[in-house]
Amino acid sequence: MAAEEQEPVLELLVSMTADSVEASNLDPESLMLVRIAALVAVDAPASSYLMNLGVAGDAGVDADQVQGVLAAVAPIVGAPRVVAAVGHMAEALGIAIDLSKAGVR
Repeated sequence: MAAEEQEPVLELLVSMTADSVEASNLDPESLMLVRIAALVAVDAPASSYLMNLGVAGDAGVDADQVQGVLAAVAPIVGAPRVVAAVGHMAEALGIAIDLSKAGVR
């Protein structure tokens, strides 16, 4: 698929996210913590974490808070889902580092 064919999907995702943020009455930090919890619950792929972890950091979310979210949702979603989420987050961070080294923002 050519890059120009992917842009409408990216634009849709950006629009959906903006609409979600606007509709929520949560502060940005809380909103991102909830989004991370939802990503864990749906067994999201690394690419979804890639799209959200940077924004979470920009909103003031730190690693301790993400660990707190993982601990909070573990009894609900189960240990395998939390372990998978940690792996997906690590993969996302690796991708972000590789992109940064390549000069892609």
